[in-house]
Amino acid sequence: MYDRLDQAPHTSSGACAPRRGTRMNILGLLDGIGTIARNGLHYAENPFDRERYQQLLQLAAGSYGSLTGESAEHLSERLMREMGHVTPKVGADAAIFGHEGKILLMDRSDGTGWCLPCGWVEPNEKPAEAAVREVREETGLDVRVVRLVGVFTRQPGADTGPFTAVAIVHLCERTGGELTLSHEGRALEYWSIDQVPTWHGGHERFARIAHDMWRSDRLLPAISD
Repeated sequence: MYDRLDQAPHTSSGACAPRRGTRMNILGLLDGIGTIARNGLHYAENPFDRERYQQLLQLAAGSYGSLTGESAEHLSERLMREMGHVTPKVGADAAIFGHEGKILLMDRSDGTGWCLPCGWVEPNEKPAEAAVREVREETGLDVRVVRLVGVFTRQPGADTGPFTAVAIVHLCERTGGELTLSHEGRALEYWSIDQVPTWHGGHERFARIAHDMWRSDRLLPAISD
């Protein structure tokens, strides 16, 4: 499961919340500032430059925290865990359908809605391998990857977090295992896509595109010898 730094923005009862488009632009700006700061801290040797980059990072974390209610100190620590040159995070997702076309989803333990089994790609791991691993860890099922659904860019936003991420979504087929809930979720359930009460992030889009692929594959005529 992807970890989250994002929370819904908080505003006082007398304050006017900014329009969604404006908030998205602000978070994109903060992501850019934070990336420059972390890259600078990675490469800079001059102590004065390092001090300036540290100030930039604190500025980005503090501004993001003021929008989300998250601790600026906590955000700085989380952002600084990334070593080396900062690049978008890469995640792998798995779309798994039952025979009736319902999709397997997990109700996330962080309370942010229902999502496909998913997680970050580990070093020296292929995205397809990560998808299979995450399914096993989060659901107890064994699956094989049928084909690629798509590669989706998740830009910073109020509902997605302070950093850019790339989600690689795979259509998968169950091959074994028993459905078992992990500590990362509150429930596992096969859902009709139109009946999911609350989707996590952009997972509804992933699910619908994957479902169209699943239906197309099932409608293909059988090939006889």
